[in-house]
Amino acid sequence: MKVTKEMLHPDLQKHYTPLTLTAPLLNTKVGVKITNFLFRFLEGKKIKGFKNKVVEVPSNSSERLIRTQIFSPENQTENLPCILFNHGGGYLFGNPEQFLFIIEKFLQARPCVLIAPDYCLSLEAPYPASFNDCYDTLLWAKENADKLQINPDYFIVAGHSAGGGLTAAITNKARDTQDVKIAFQMPIYPMLDDRQDTDSSRDIEAPVWNTKSNNFAWNIYLNDIYEKNMDVPVYAAPGRNTDFTGFPPTITFVGEYEPFRDETLSYVENLRSAGIPVKFKFYEKVFHGFDMAASTSSVGMDAIKFTIDSFCEFYDKYCK
Repeated sequence: MKVTKEMLHPDLQKHYTPLTLTAPLLNTKVGVKITNFLFRFLEGKKIKGFKNKVVEVPSNSSERLIRTQIFSPENQTENLPCILFNHGGGYLFGNPEQFLFIIEKFLQARPCVLIAPDYCLSLEAPYPASFNDCYDTLLWAKENADKLQINPDYFIVAGHSAGGGLTAAITNKARDTQDVKIAFQMPIYPMLDDRQDTDSSRDIEAPVWNTKSNNFAWNIYLNDIYEKNMDVPVYAAPGRNTDFTGFPPTITFVGEYEPFRDETLSYVENLRSAGIPVKFKFYEKVFHGFDMAASTSSVGMDAIKFTIDSFCEFYDKYCK
């Protein structure tokens, strides 16, 4: 299905042409490398009014050090809930600083320590590199909870798009291993299923992210698994998970014109069927990442408000 300008929410129509023209950058290795080069200029950007610290977290599975941003309140006097924030970018591109806009809103909404790993991207190393980096950062945060002024009983895992996929995968492993107690998770319009066998993922041509870019990203991320004809584990593609017992409460939303629509709807349905509390909203006539790409539009502002209001509600309920 080709999404036309007229099909979009009126406040998003002005974004149609520029986002459609830039979308092909995400379909080639050269385009992704250019994108990542540009994102480097964001590294080290700070959030005013909060403590900003960069640390190098040791990987448990390689010799790599994981550059990690840590944000916390100034004059913090007690141990606080911790958010592990996994940035989006199709597992291919981006860094934590790309999402400072929403990170700052979490920090302003409730007192917390937010930890954001600059995980290994899939062009450098496919799965499980990025997943391991994020999970290792979570374990490191738990092990260093007192030093970081974190309450280890209240971890929140969050992220958008591929960061949402990593969120769901990390939550799944934490449920399986009981390594860390997750108070609640926020996989926002998550990238969950490599099979692309839903109506929304099979054939959609839309701004920002479409079938072609989705297929390209999954093939890079799961390259080693595909080449060896191995079974795809649920920690690589959380949409393949069939057991949702013991999952934490979940917040998410998704839009109508994007590849992840149906897999997110299925994920929400499976969680609810397992008796897991879910806060969910569906947005009509929007493309992938509309809240970030068009944050000042009425529908973008509504989605951001839903995200932060839901975060506050779950924080007050599950982090006390």
